[in-house]
Amino acid sequence: MKNPLLDDNIFVPDAEAHVWDDGRIYLYGSYDIKGADNYCSDRYHVFSSDDMETWVDHGVSFTFPEGWANDCPLKVLYAPDCAYRNGKYYLYYCIPDGRCGVAVSDRPYGPFEDIGQIKGMQGIDPAVFIDDDGQAYIYWGQFDGVRSAKLNPDMITIDEESVTQPLSVAEHDFHEGSSVKKINGKYVFVYTDTHRHKDKVKGGMATCLGYAVSDRPQDGFEYHGVIIDNYGCDPGTWNDHGSIERFRGQWYVFYHRSSHGCQFSRRVCAEKIEIDGDCSIKEVTMTSGDLTASCIKASAACALTGTVRIAGDPLVLTGISRGDTAAFRYVTFDGEDDVVLDGASARVYIDGGEFVPGVPVTGKHELKLVFKDGEELRRIRFGKRSEESLKCRMMNDE
Repeated sequence: MKNPLLDDNIFVPDAEAHVWDDGRIYLYGSYDIKGADNYCSDRYHVFSSDDMETWVDHGVSFTFPEGWANDCPLKVLYAPDCAYRNGKYYLYYCIPDGRCGVAVSDRPYGPFEDIGQIKGMQGIDPAVFIDDDGQAYIYWGQFDGVRSAKLNPDMITIDEESVTQPLSVAEHDFHEGSSVKKINGKYVFVYTDTHRHKDKVKGGMATCLGYAVSDRPQDGFEYHGVIIDNYGCDPGTWNDHGSIERFRGQWYVFYHRSSHGCQFSRRVCAEKIEIDGDCSIKEVTMTSGDLTASCIKASAACALTGTVRIAGDPLVLTGISRGDTAAFRYVTFDGEDDVVLDGASARVYIDGGEFVPGVPVTGKHELKLVFKDGEELRRIRFGKRSEESLKCRMMNDE
């Protein structure tokens, strides 16, 4: 598995992951436009995979609805979710003014046909969960406006008498981005969590995916901690939004990372997680996926400090200042003893120790660069030096 999951020219944040009856894993998310200065766009794409390595882009699945939503001044689609019932796939979406709608398709990737607005809901980021007894629940909203309700059997209207507030800012540092799964008989509520990186002006940054657990689907949730924090993926990063899903026996957390030195241009990533019997989830760190020491793209960096950022066409590390750092977790070495940077100069560290040219490295390690100069870094190449090349290098160094 590589991170980000999709190609360099695809920017999908807010991913909700689902495994349907065909055994494939599907990603439903917003769709950012590369380099734009705003969140999302007027369309969704659905992506699927049978191995977490190769992803199929099923094309545009839905576009901003005509008719009932025309009076919304900003015609973009925020984070969606999808649910399956009785041979139909229901796409739940929202627009910037907080109204939510639903669309339907015979296929998990659409195209989805709009049904219209869901009455009784006001707030972004709808998420749907269907319990073991068949009762469907929908969650939506930001801050203390987060709400939950039962969906009626038609899957397009809610039971307005069932509305609750499942989480709060005070108790859970809830920001937005609800996602609920049932695991080991308990309800696990994943959401954008602002516990960390607090300052006097902004409060906590919305870079964490936290989770809370309850014995009930609509209330009683107790905060359990952070699953992943994307702070440091980009100098301008601000938010996170994602989900958890089990695929072929392995649980994953899906989240996004910003690029281009901004809060936008976000790319979907995933990390393996372990869930204990009591639904405890150990926090994981951002990785670049499984990299092999041959030639890796600089855009695979998973953690940055300073002004350096992932940007450009094609994507590179750019905006480099002396002392900036870029980390790649993790690179598997097979005796390589040479590291060549294409475009910038930097000190190279392996698991915190400075790399020594000519000394072979084996196994899986974190590669870290501390930049000295250069406008951009395009790729990193690895190799094995010959004795003759080592002699030449030593003579040149002298």
